[in-house]
Amino acid sequence: MTTAVSSNEVSREALSEKDKWLRAYRQMVRIRLFEEQVNELYTRALMPGLAHLYSGEEAVAVGICEALRLDDYITSTHRGHGHCLAKGASPDRMFAELLGKEAGYCRGKGGSMHIADPATGNLGANAIVGGSVGIATGAAFAAKRLGKGRVAICFFGEGALGQGSLYEVMNLAQLWKLPVIYVCENNLYNEYTHYSETTAGTILGRAGAFGLEAVAVDGQNVRSVNEVATRLVNRARAGGGPAFLQADTYRYSGHHVGDINREYYRSKQEEQQWKTERDPIKLHGSWLVAQGYADAADLERIAAEARKEMEAAVKFAVDAPYPNPDQVDQDVYA
Repeated sequence: MTTAVSSNEVSREALSEKDKWLRAYRQMVRIRLFEEQVNELYTRALMPGLAHLYSGEEAVAVGICEALRLDDYITSTHRGHGHCLAKGASPDRMFAELLGKEAGYCRGKGGSMHIADPATGNLGANAIVGGSVGIATGAAFAAKRLGKGRVAICFFGEGALGQGSLYEVMNLAQLWKLPVIYVCENNLYNEYTHYSETTAGTILGRAGAFGLEAVAVDGQNVRSVNEVATRLVNRARAGGGPAFLQADTYRYSGHHVGDINREYYRSKQEEQQWKTERDPIKLHGSWLVAQGYADAADLERIAAEARKEMEAAVKFAVDAPYPNPDQVDQDVYA
């Protein structure tokens, strides 16, 4: 069986149903393999600082970004590699940024937690918990004023539910009917604490208090995420105002790449259950086979192509030069 997996440049609207979901599979595999390489670079001491891996949560970024136009906006979190790739960023420039190289998206000065790519509508990741909610809301305000139908997506983890700024911007977004969707990636843990120990009431209840349409979705099912995201994006684009999407998901690794003692706050049995029974790539791959859209050889071919792409991107980044020291005071202020 042959597959027709479209490149990032192909219009999403032009894809057939089969190609749409094959593309989604490929995007998730690319993110997973990217993160495996990030972990390897960290282990080899080639990457300065820390990184927060997105492995296990791929269906959220892909399902949502596949519902967007290229000129739509996103803001990201410290766990933002998946969002960046799903929105159309190139892995070679992303790896270069992580390694502090001149060829990176921020000329090596942003690193893992601050990647931005305005060309694909990515207004940037943010190391501050909930730090991008105001940026996304401001982008939505600008989008409404410009009248070009753009939508802003704000990704954040459930830890941001403790930040007052989130409630301030949801209030304004609802008052002004801004085209913004707040996406809470609920991976169950605020760093090293289960969210049930830090979050009173329900997650959706917080958004509902401001009158936002608030929806929960299985964050491990890329098709479910995309279906809900498409409806909310179209609603926002048509002037229907903001929404809140709770995507229930799971991070496979620790809070960051150096967090190797996870058994102190979650069990190995829990991790294994999510990886074997709820893995978004395995679930979607099985669905593709059941639909007759692919067979095992097709899926392996997609993985092999993505693996080759990531290996070449890592080589590009490792070989790329560091910024000249005389650039230290450039790009510091707007």
